[in-house]
Amino acid sequence: MKSRFLLALGFALLVSTALRAWDYHGHRTVNQLALKSLPADFPAFVREAGAIERVSFLGGEPDRWRNAPDLTLKHSGGSWTDHFCDLEQLTDAGLDLATLTSFRFDFVVQFAAGRAANADKFPAVDVAKNADHTREWPGFAPWAITEYFGRLRSGFGYLKVLEELGTAEEIANAKANLLYVMGVMGHYVGDCAQPLHTTNHYNGWVGDNPNGYSKWPGIHSWVDGGFVAKAGITFGGLAPRVTPASAISVAPREDGRDPMFVAVVDYLIAQHQQVEPLYQLEKAGKLSHGRDEAIVPEGRAFIEGQLLKGGQMLGAIWLAAWKNAVPDTYLRAQLVKRQVEAQKAK
Repeated sequence: MKSRFLLALGFALLVSTALRAWDYHGHRTVNQLALKSLPADFPAFVREAGAIERVSFLGGEPDRWRNAPDLTLKHSGGSWTDHFCDLEQLTDAGLDLATLTSFRFDFVVQFAAGRAANADKFPAVDVAKNADHTREWPGFAPWAITEYFGRLRSGFGYLKVLEELGTAEEIANAKANLLYVMGVMGHYVGDCAQPLHTTNHYNGWVGDNPNGYSKWPGIHSWVDGGFVAKAGITFGGLAPRVTPASAISVAPREDGRDPMFVAVVDYLIAQHQQVEPLYQLEKAGKLSHGRDEAIVPEGRAFIEGQLLKGGQMLGAIWLAAWKNAVPDTYLRAQLVKRQVEAQKAK
């Protein structure tokens, strides 16, 4: 009991500073699993040794931003609120998950109005703990992921044009940009594979608790990295279970909603459905967070399954961006103009 108490205290101190989904090792793993899922005809440059390492390393980039002292950076979505979305807050504000707008700032206005109209459902914001002005927001993960999809599709679109009309240096830069977007995007997709990044119960159960779920403030950090490290979960061990990615459809919907945004919201809802199963595992002692507790197969299967889900979703988004990239016609026109002028100058 003493060792468990000390472990819980240590994690409580850790998460009081910042909550993260998956430690660096876990985020690397999600990005590596996504790369493994890509089909053979996906652009080959992403499989080069340096590219694989670049995308893997960038899986941890948004968490590194959070270590900076700048409050404006902490306030920005990429540094904090883009890492999660507590779905209960959306419904408490009177919003329907089936009709959420894909436009971030429209959502901000709608949520702020809904929060004000349903103030009794939200705890008061502690001003002393809100120097970065983030505590009043539910998290913007699905908007962030959808926006990164747009950046990635744009990148593949202008790469196509540069490969036809650009210089070797421009092509290299375009590929470097794509690796950056792929890697950083992977962080947010991986975040949402951790069920505690989709819920108010992100750091121990809050509010009504008829099932007696744990209020342990260390559960989040334990799932993020403690269990993964103790169980020795690695990319190599998970790689044989990766299935080929299937691109998410971005065909227009009858309701006019952004198809990628809808797919991402559905992904978050599916992970949110794993919140109670996760707490049930903890209650049954299957998350093995005592010093002398052996890894339990059910706990391992759950955590490995979530990492695999993150990798598969990320690969599906990358594949959709590549397959649906539209050549940048403005860039093409400018490069053709440059080519004509170069010929005239000869």
